[in-house]
Formats: sequence, structure tokens, C-alpha cells
Amino acid sequence: MSLASQVLNYLWPGSSSSSSSSSPLGWPDGHGVGKMLVSHAGTSPNVDPMAKTTVVIDGENRSPYSHCMLAGGLGGTTGDMLMHSLDTVKTRQQGDPHYPPKYTSMSSSYATIFKQEGVRRGLYGGVYPALLGSFSGTVIFFGTYEWTKRNMIDKGVNAQLAYFCGGLVADLAASVVYVPSEVLKTRLQLQGRHNNPFFSSGYNYRSTLDAARTIVRTEGVTALYYGYKATLFRDLPFSALQFAFYEQGQTWAKEWVGSRHIGLPLEILTGAAAGGLAGVMTCPLDVVKTRIQTQVNPTENKSSTDHTTRRSEKSPAKTARHASGSSQSGRQTRPISTSSPSTTVTKPGAATLDTSSVITGLRLIYKTEGVSGWFRGIGPRFVWTSVQSTTMLVLYQILLRRMEEHPLVWSS
Repeated sequence: MSLASQVLNYLWPGSSSSSSSSSPLGWPDGHGVGKMLVSHAGTSPNVDPMAKTTVVIDGENRSPYSHCMLAGGLGGTTGDMLMHSLDTVKTRQQGDPHYPPKYTSMSSSYATIFKQEGVRRGLYGGVYPALLGSFSGTVIFFGTYEWTKRNMIDKGVNAQLAYFCGGLVADLAASVVYVPSEVLKTRLQLQGRHNNPFFSSGYNYRSTLDAARTIVRTEGVTALYYGYKATLFRDLPFSALQFAFYEQGQTWAKEWVGSRHIGLPLEILTGAAAGGLAGVMTCPLDVVKTRIQTQVNPTENKSSTDHTTRRSEKSPAKTARHASGSSQSGRQTRPISTSSPSTTVTKPGAATLDTSSVITGLRLIYKTEGVSGWFRGIGPRFVWTSVQSTTMLVLYQILLRRMEEHPLVWSS
């Protein structure tokens, strides 16, 4: 008896005889996909893809889109909130305009921010736009991912390719929401509290709403999408790889256990492995993105910082524009990262990447630092991506099962 037959027999006794078209793994094999639909209402060849009850298609469990979006939103937001303090510390390290920098190692940076600024305004500065952007972004992501994946599989596309493309398309769709929220979050993280006496960042917003209004008024709406291209260059491949690895890991785990409920240990393992492996493989993109967005010319940094301080006393709005990356007098600019935290810190004395091209940047780093330069910060990146991925995906599966047992919506 195939795994799909076992799963169907477990869920609906007597239904195993109708699932012979499943692949050995219990997942679509590309032949006859979509021919057999089993739902709580019975067997039907034409089930509405927006159905409000869980369906199984050739052994693949398909929850309603509303369940996937809500579970994904809650799971993703929880993961992002858990890692927010790490995000803040990395933002301070990357965006510190002082030379020598005030924030160096991870532990000392945590201690300094906590002691001087506390949790709410310090380590969790910018949490409101992060919360809003994370929830709305992951809701869009999981809805788009499931829709893309299911439609591709139903059209006979290879399952692994469907998972990869699903992650790619989903991140692209979600970026329209999460990039502006990341810009707001990053600036508020770098600023800390209003009139912060411990750290001068060039930003001084009173609140999230004040930050949004000020940016739009002084820099234009396009400033909310600063770093959009660089963000996509790194995050799209990461999401595509993460979900391709995750879906394959889930498939192997379900085959090994013999049930679609694989248990918490395997849920944690598949989530951590997917995020960690994707993080390691995209580490070079993370490094070059960080270097391009945060590099500063050491020989000119001191005069640049003094100039910024004098300007801030005269015009905070102009200082904000300067700190966000506008070019002044031909000086090299220093925009900060505006997506999920880049977990690499530039090596002291590293070559300056006088380019905005990711490909050219990768070549320069390889030429001057070798392969090791591509994977600087790989340890912290592996930890961050694996923990965030585990939290998001484990909660996603738990919430889906809870919603399946206690549906939030019913058919009319």
C-alpha cells in the first residue's frame, strides 16, 4: 500500500482504493495530477480551488488559502519578532556613522544598547512597522506561494520546480509590502528613541507615523523603496531555495514516518535545515549586498561624520536625506540595509566596492579576499535563518492542523 493510500485510509477509512495514482512518496508524480480530489464533502473531480475545507489531491494535503495565509502570517511574524533584537544590533553595527565604530562585537553591542536605551526603545526599536510589515508580507507570501505551487503542479510541472518558483514569485509579491516597512523599521532601529543622547544616527523621528510622513514629504514616496533591487537580488533566491528544501524535507519525513503528521522533532529539523541551507547558499549575495549598502571610505569618514553633525544642527530633514544615501559633493554614500538582517560585518581594511552591481561586487571580493570573503559572517547567518525559519514553519504547520480541526470559516 502506498504512503498516499495509508494517509487517506487514516484520514478517511475506506478511501484508500481511490488513491492508486499517487507517487511512491505520496506526492504528485506529474501524471494524472488533479484527477482525484478528496474532501470532507466526498469525492469529486471538480473541487473549487478556493474551497473552505481541507482537500487531498493525489496524496498532497491542501488546506484552504485562508488557513495558509493566516497561519503563515502568524508564524512568520512570530519568527521575525523573536529575532528583532538581533536585527537591531546588526543594523546599528552596519549603520554606525562613527569612526571608530561604537558597536563592535555582538555581545558588547547587545549589552551597550540594553544598558543605555533599554528594550522597548533600544533593542526593540522599530517594532511597530516590523510587526505590520511582517504580518502583511507573510500573509501575501503564503497565499501567493500556495496558489503558484498548486497551479504549477496541477499543470504537470515538476514538483520541485513548482516549489522553487513558488518561493520566488511569493517573495516578489510580498516585497511590495515588506520593503517600505523595512525602510521605516531600519531607520527607527538605527535612531533608537526620539532625541537619543547615546547615539547620533542622523534620524530623529517622533513615531512610526511621523517617520512615514517625514520621509514622503522630504524625500518622496520612492524613498520608501530604497534598496528594493538589492533586496530582491538576495531575498528571492533565498525564499525559492528555502521552500524547495522545506517541501522536499517534508516529503522525506512523511515517507519515513508513514503519516502526514511527522511530529515536532522532524518539524523543527525540516524547518531549520531549509532556512539554514538556503542562508548558507545565499551568503555571498548577503555579503556583497551589505558591502555595497554599508561601505564607507575610512579616510573620509571622520570629516563626513563631522559634516553630518554640523548639518543636523541646522536642518534635520537634510541630514535624514544625507544619511539615507544621497550623494553629497561626490563623497561615497552609505545607505543601510533595508531588508532582513545582513549577518556580515565588513572586514577591517577590506577593499572598497566602488560599484552598485552585485555581479561586479562578487568578482571584486573574490579577487581581493578569495572564496572566504564570500562567506564572511556565515555562522551568524546560518543561526539567524535557521531559527527564524524553524519558528515560522513549525508554527505554520501547528496552526494549519488546529484550523483543520477547528475551521475558522465554513461553507455557506
